[in-house]
Amino acid sequence: MTQRDRPVIGISCYVEKIDRDPWVQQWSVVLPYMYVDHIEAAGGAAVILPPRLDADDHLARDVLARVDGLILAGGADIEASRYGAAPHATAQAPRPDRDAWELSLARVSHAVDLPTLGICRGMQIMAVAAGGAIEQHLPDRVGHLEHLPELGRYAAHPVAPVAGSLLASVLGEAVLDVPTYHHQGVCADSLGEAAYVFSAWHADGTPEAMEDPESRFRLAVQWHPEAGEDNRLFRALVEAAHTIEN
Repeated sequence: MTQRDRPVIGISCYVEKIDRDPWVQQWSVVLPYMYVDHIEAAGGAAVILPPRLDADDHLARDVLARVDGLILAGGADIEASRYGAAPHATAQAPRPDRDAWELSLARVSHAVDLPTLGICRGMQIMAVAAGGAIEQHLPDRVGHLEHLPELGRYAAHPVAPVAGSLLASVLGEAVLDVPTYHHQGVCADSLGEAAYVFSAWHADGTPEAMEDPESRFRLAVQWHPEAGEDNRLFRALVEAAHTIEN
């Protein structure tokens, strides 16, 4: 075993066209810097893992062998065909490069037991990689907009951690308010025999976190901890990544 002074955490991201004076519509690697801030504050070093259409599990294994932990970041809706469904009318434009890359990252990181934190879309990616499905528009079931009340602005709502879970060991068992911005979620009855268990819930029955109790550290949350001040989830990831196999 090797102790890292500053574990390297890979973070998934976008590649898209960005205006950056004087450059216009230049293809760029894009990630909200909030992720990097939180990882650095937690004692880690962040590296960005750009997506690619030709991604497969072999490439993911090569890349993940060079990092100590992984964040599957938030972002656009997963293409519904990835879990055998037709797209809902509200579905965002697909990002096939992110879907291909992040599904491979999810599968391989699980297989090699790499400490992993999924955030919003990242939780959904981890569920789909394990054979789960996505509830494509939560308001159709819950009848309210609390998970995403306003476009382009994070809101907050309460979640209840499950007693005795990894999540509760990090954040405590009391109900807490979290930054939220999502209109989709993991179908609560879709994981079947998958390794994951749900470890936090919204009062409306939406799963808000899941984890694999058999992994070193494999946790996903439906909310956006990077958009808040609470650094505990990032510290827990970096701590888990601190000791790696040679």
